[in-house]
Amino acid sequence: MNDEQRWAILDPSLDPDDPEEYLATAMAWHFGADTGSPFWLRRAKSLDFDPVTDVRTFDDLRRFPNVVSELRTVPVEDLVPRGYGPKPPAPRVFESGGTTGAPKRAILMPDWVESNVERMMRGPQFAGRQPSNILYLGPTGPHKAGALYDFVVERQRTVKFTIDMDPRWVKKLTSTGRKDQVEAYVDHVLDQAEHILATQRVGLLVITPPLLRACTRRPSLVELINSKVELIFWGGAHMTVDERFELSHEFFPSVRMLSRYGSLMILESAMERPGRSADEDIVYDPRSPVVTFRVVDPATGEPVGYGERGQVVMNHVSKGMFLPNNLERDTVIRVPGPPGHIGDSVSSPAPLDAFEGETVVEGIY
Repeated sequence: MNDEQRWAILDPSLDPDDPEEYLATAMAWHFGADTGSPFWLRRAKSLDFDPVTDVRTFDDLRRFPNVVSELRTVPVEDLVPRGYGPKPPAPRVFESGGTTGAPKRAILMPDWVESNVERMMRGPQFAGRQPSNILYLGPTGPHKAGALYDFVVERQRTVKFTIDMDPRWVKKLTSTGRKDQVEAYVDHVLDQAEHILATQRVGLLVITPPLLRACTRRPSLVELINSKVELIFWGGAHMTVDERFELSHEFFPSVRMLSRYGSLMILESAMERPGRSADEDIVYDPRSPVVTFRVVDPATGEPVGYGERGQVVMNHVSKGMFLPNNLERDTVIRVPGPPGHIGDSVSSPAPLDAFEGETVVEGIY
């Protein structure tokens, strides 16, 4: 078997059908001298096990340290696997929202971007709908959340509208108690959105829950959304069942609502499990085995029971990035995954009050 055949299972456009073979190949790739990234090849020297021979199941990923805090300072070039060649394609670099301190950085290699966009276009926010213009009402600048829609509209020959929004400034204002300035900033964001909606055709609204709630305080915006938008696709912050029911039934009864759940550190959000009623908690299924969740008791690291709340641990295992055993800032309800999936599904995400010694401030993202 030549190298091309050996690594073919890691092609990000494929859905692996043998999780253990996929994991073993990924360990060989990320910890091979000729294929691994400088970051992981250095980090491997401090491990008390050999990832290539000792990591045989997804449960073994818990043996890795949680390295995501190191992504605040590591040069992004060191994250690119050497297997992409001596002159690798340029990665797209994105940053986290800075909810728990200085932002972390992740890379998306071009092959991941291409496959991710393909999956987006097959996903529920696009499947069964005629292509329409998109209004992205979320973080701009170094954030991934809205960037992939640029590729979607190119393929669909539609238009993406966006606004200026800096969620870190809002978090800073919120954490220092400057409520009046937070409200002024939110008004600034909504002014931009209202002008677009009033003058342009928009079929898909991508938005965060705090901004969607803020829209309800403007009757003119509520009317524009109901009259123009076919689908509200929300995420980036948390929403309770009661809030979702109120928004969908009292404010936006003519607009379909969908959501996603995830983190920059898994590169791809988990989607809603279909078939749930409006008064049930949404269940989110990650893209196993590339993305897997584990719901644990933060004091012991052991899994909580199904139906119980615990802290979510996320793993990302792909050709372009390897981020295992990442204890995230959210608590969730543990739910059995779909048949054949590795790990847990989750519902009812909610932020911790504090994480890694920092107060968790969601703000508007």
